[in-house]
Amino acid sequence: MSAKVLTKAAAKEAKIDIIEDGRGSQAVHDVVTAMRAARRSGTASAKTKATVDLSGAKPWRQKGTGRARAGYASSPVWRGGGVVFGPHPRDYSKKVSKSVRRLALQKALSERIKAGDVLTIDKFAVSEIKTKAFVDLVRKQTDAEKVLIVSDSFDDKTYKSGRNVKPVKLATAADVNTEQLLAFQKILVTSKALEKLAERLK
Repeated sequence: MSAKVLTKAAAKEAKIDIIEDGRGSQAVHDVVTAMRAARRSGTASAKTKATVDLSGAKPWRQKGTGRARAGYASSPVWRGGGVVFGPHPRDYSKKVSKSVRRLALQKALSERIKAGDVLTIDKFAVSEIKTKAFVDLVRKQTDAEKVLIVSDSFDDKTYKSGRNVKPVKLATAADVNTEQLLAFQKILVTSKALEKLAERLK
């Protein structure tokens, strides 16, 4: 049950269309940027001079005190006053079309395959709920520290054994995304997952 490097020829046999030219680079950039932007909370907020909780009364009379004229205590030039052009809650998400997302996924997978970073295996599963068993199974397949394991599905034993292994991530073929394909040193793909990826890229 040892993993094998997925070559371009083997990928084509699995009906995965490899992008040979420079097409898709912009799509990868757009998709990864959109995914990272969607993770931003956008909750930063600052009060303006109109919303800060201070009195609206004139601090002192206009003339005769020798001090600079002042109309309200919430002035941005005063300590405790409002903020000029401060941040307000906003939505950072960006819209990306399905065709662009599909092209980005295809481009990312193509580059990893051409680099020899994609390994195939018949099945990935552990026989008991044990982190050590999971780590040993991963180490038998690759020496890389950061590994992305893609399967059509994972049983409870495998999922529970690997959820605490931070350098290793489990992802299904239906949910794996472009950013994940680029973030790990090696990608371990099962045979059934490869078939589902080919369907996603059609």
